[in-house]
Amino acid sequence: MLKDTQAKTAILYRMVMPEHTCPYGLKSKDLLEREGFAVEDNHLSTRAETDAFMEKHGVKTTPQTFIEGARIGGYDDLQVHFGKADADADETSYTPIIALFSVAALLALAFAWVAMPTLLAWQTLGWFISISMVLLGLQKLKDLESFSTMFLNYDLLAKRWVRYGYVYPFVETGAGLLMTAMIWNWLSVPSALFIGTVGAVSVFKAVYIDKRELKCACVGGDSTVPLGFVSLTENLMMVGMAVVMAVVALT
Repeated sequence: MLKDTQAKTAILYRMVMPEHTCPYGLKSKDLLEREGFAVEDNHLSTRAETDAFMEKHGVKTTPQTFIEGARIGGYDDLQVHFGKADADADETSYTPIIALFSVAALLALAFAWVAMPTLLAWQTLGWFISISMVLLGLQKLKDLESFSTMFLNYDLLAKRWVRYGYVYPFVETGAGLLMTAMIWNWLSVPSALFIGTVGAVSVFKAVYIDKRELKCACVGGDSTVPLGFVSLTENLMMVGMAVVMAVVALT
């Protein structure tokens, strides 16, 4: 990685057409400027111009960045060059689930701020779990086909009844909504208890007994979150919430 970039110039070629401006070109320019480079910004304004550039330099994509006469490559290559990304890193990431649970926690605190005498109450924890269920269900619902395909890799019930993979997100989201509103416990409690128990057993078997390395469908079919602790936690939260609500209802 370059140490002193203050007086250096980078040459950038990127697509800037009337109907399309390449977003990665804009990101490359921004990154170079943040790293202290003066950018010689060359616009490829037509398809023919872009094709001619790629053929000349033997590349298949734009943008392309050159520093000190050497071609660095596209935006991803530029990130690696400046140490912003690891070229050998795999696709595994916990970022989506961290963001989701953080938003769920903040929403639960917002609910408690309005409705409760204190923020740190058992009901706040309950809202955190139920809101997490809604947000997790929403991630699955945005692409049911991809979710159900990934779900089939490990869920025991879905392997026996394929349609369960399509039903699951609706049950999770619906149960979460009902639990957040604290209504219709007769429906939300057994629903959450059922899918949570099946899910927990399925994940435990796949990860801790069969020792399989899979991606978790908990945040949708495009998830890069590893199957394991996160998915097990999701299911155990649903089970715990259902059990507590059932106990409260019976006392």
